[in-house]
Amino acid sequence: MLAHYARPVACRTIPREVDELTGAWLTTVLDRHVPGVEVVSAQVVDAHSGTTGRVKLRLVYAGDHAELPETVFCKLAPFDARQREFLRRIGIGTMEARFYATIAAGLEDVVRVPRVWHAASDEEGGFVMVLEDLDASGCRFPRPSDPDVADRAASTVEELGHLHSRFWTSDRFGDDLAWVPRRAGFGAGDGSEAHAAEAAGRFVALALERFGDGQGPAFRAIGAVYVERTADILDVFDDGEPTLVHGDPHSGNLFTDGERTGFFDWAMFSRSPGMRDVAYYCCNSIPTDVRRGIQGPLLDLYRRTLAQRGIDLTAELAEYQLRLFAVFSWVSAASTAAVGSRWQPEERALAAMERTTTAVDDLDSVGLLRELLR
Repeated sequence: MLAHYARPVACRTIPREVDELTGAWLTTVLDRHVPGVEVVSAQVVDAHSGTTGRVKLRLVYAGDHAELPETVFCKLAPFDARQREFLRRIGIGTMEARFYATIAAGLEDVVRVPRVWHAASDEEGGFVMVLEDLDASGCRFPRPSDPDVADRAASTVEELGHLHSRFWTSDRFGDDLAWVPRRAGFGAGDGSEAHAAEAAGRFVALALERFGDGQGPAFRAIGAVYVERTADILDVFDDGEPTLVHGDPHSGNLFTDGERTGFFDWAMFSRSPGMRDVAYYCCNSIPTDVRRGIQGPLLDLYRRTLAQRGIDLTAELAEYQLRLFAVFSWVSAASTAAVGSRWQPEERALAAMERTTTAVDDLDSVGLLRELLR
């Protein structure tokens, strides 16, 4: 069934710096799409760095090549040395490149993802992706403050249902996708090692240290339980029917093409229960008052979308997993806020932390964890 997924393309030349994204290198990259093409120049339109390095390039070709893009969006190693080493250790840059090199093309009839012109990685942790410039394609980027946030939420949840239903049940992965991690972001291991849980707990401990005094009891309660029982909670997160999940579908990793939600920044994809994505998005990226009003209908929509592919997710299980994975959403938001602006603009991370804290309080996720961890 998955024979159409591509094999990773070996690439010895992985640009590490912006000035290595040259016309000559891009000529080699694009030649496999249009043999004989020559990129005369690659002008940097924009460059910035966060979780990864991000560069927009304007390309000039020798001759007329309307079938090729005028601009491309490139991802490569972060510009900051400390962040570069962090990504090398946890491996999410190389994993995202591998996603775009192997899986993305097989999703074109399922969900909207950026077109991939090139993606490659190496064993030293280097990676590069040359992707569709979504701005140039007329896409827009949703935010929780948008007036149509409820409509965007419905589209996002429905598209997640399409993604998850394609890979529901583990036998759909097969040998081609056996490498997809069970837990993303834990480096070369599977995330079950003691040091991996300890590292995950440290980010939440930092969040408690930075924000605990200024937050309410729900924040301190969920943080204390997570720090004390990190390994056990990570095991609970794995319990359930696995599918391919995006892993990090907050609004900053989404785009809208027409009325349809698309997904980029696939660095945290994994094999996990699908409701992890749904809970993550709902708790992180929908304003609290809106989420409270549409939460039930969104779960119904997700279940109906799965049912179209013959998948029966009961209302009881969906509600249980919403409560559980609200914790995952909170951990991600709190950990991101804890490191300041290293991964996201700090004010955006703090707003997400506030929303997820309210969500775990609304859903009594702390009470659920205490029941499960007895």
